[in-house]
Amino acid sequence: MVCELLTVGQMAQADAATIAAGTPGLTLMQAAGEAVVRVITQRWAPRDTVVLCGPGNNGGDGFVVATRLRAWGWPVRLACLAPVAALKGDAALAAQAWTQAGGDTLLLNEAAQACLDGAQLVVDALFGAGLTRPLDGVAAEVLLKAHTRGLPIVAVDVPSGVWGDTGEATGAVQAQVTVTFFRLKPGHALMPGRALCGEVVVADIGIPPEVLAPLKVQAWDNQPAVWRDVWPTVDAAGHKYHRGHALIWGGAAMTGAARLAARACARIGAGLTTVCTPHRAWAVYASALECVMVHPLEGEAAASWQVGLEGLLDDDRLSAMLIGPGAMGGSNASGIRGLVLTMLASGRPVVLDADAISAFHEDPSLLFAAIKGHSRPVVLTPHGGEFARLFKTPEVAGAGSKLACTRAAAKLSGAVVLFKGADTVVASPDGRAAINRHAPANLATAGAGDVLAGMIVGLLAQGMPAWQAACAAAWLHGDAAQDFGPGLIADDLPGLIPAALRRLAALPVPR
Repeated sequence: MVCELLTVGQMAQADAATIAAGTPGLTLMQAAGEAVVRVITQRWAPRDTVVLCGPGNNGGDGFVVATRLRAWGWPVRLACLAPVAALKGDAALAAQAWTQAGGDTLLLNEAAQACLDGAQLVVDALFGAGLTRPLDGVAAEVLLKAHTRGLPIVAVDVPSGVWGDTGEATGAVQAQVTVTFFRLKPGHALMPGRALCGEVVVADIGIPPEVLAPLKVQAWDNQPAVWRDVWPTVDAAGHKYHRGHALIWGGAAMTGAARLAARACARIGAGLTTVCTPHRAWAVYASALECVMVHPLEGEAAASWQVGLEGLLDDDRLSAMLIGPGAMGGSNASGIRGLVLTMLASGRPVVLDADAISAFHEDPSLLFAAIKGHSRPVVLTPHGGEFARLFKTPEVAGAGSKLACTRAAAKLSGAVVLFKGADTVVASPDGRAAINRHAPANLATAGAGDVLAGMIVGLLAQGMPAWQAACAAAWLHGDAAQDFGPGLIADDLPGLIPAALRRLAALPVPR
């Protein structure tokens, strides 16, 4: 499995462990530079190339790139932020090899105005993922000039200016390709760093996977390998209740959201799906949902619906619940809070989305206390606005990156938190987290989140653990959307789930 996300510190430990086990640091640097050269030569024919090197090991990788490209007959120029005499360690050795091969080193401070003249390709080996300050000065100036001229840029490790642990970026410019080593870092997956990286290639440079165990990795790039081992299986001797019975609250006014969620729940494999809704909306749901059962609740107020819901929950065969999509229609926040608390008190897995989250923004502690008193897992699926309203405390709002904020929110609330967005993060209260990159931009459409919530509750109903269910649903949600392409609307998504499931089934099962 190559989906672990390593912090900058963990990557340094992996390097150090490999060196301590007998692999010289220079050997790793040479392997890194050669990996970058392979990526370049696979994508471009020989052309005038400028390699920009920094004063550390990232710059050392750049010297190896320049040396290898020159040996291949490429016209290469190299400009460094520091004089060669000031370089230390393996970077100094790599610079020495470049000089011995006949290469000249320009000092970037002196050559900034002219070093890009005639260039057709730029290699950015200025700063790696460990940079935690804004990129400025001549480094930022030259990269901005290369970007403005439309030159393709190949970044070594990360585009200079992208912070490896957070994805923050100040002064960084767009790379066409980024080559990193051994494992991704959070900055490759979190916005805006992810977008600035362009195509990301993870290269093997000889670091053995055995170094991972002592690192106690708690973050992953969301891939099937993360959750495939607990994917629900279909028993040939089983029946529909073995595949779970999901209950979804359907609002009385905005009925489309719950209908989307119900279809997605059924498509992802729940054996039965029931929508419960106020009686006045029953006909709308019943006429639109063929395979989904619709249960009407009597009365015109949330208090009477709560009584009806409690009666439904007497059925032990109900295995998971969802409330939120379109829930506020026909009710108020107080009424929705009562329904949410009733579901939480039932001792079943619950997904809270949209209105079920917003209903608690004035008193989040009420929700968190109910979740922590709940014996079964809870999944919260906020978008950015809902997240900010619910998690207003300093320990969350001031945690830093989206990854850190989501982890803090999960710990505070006691729930699995799926923080939606282009870089969806799924965090568990125990610290595990995954960042989902497997999703196209056209998922930013009304109703897509309702489909995602339905997929999660469908997997929970089948017995999948909450964190893995949220990760799996996020990945399959994106896979379904990628299959469709432009013009996608949320109505399309449930019907695309079976093809995504077939593609998942065709993938090798990790051992």
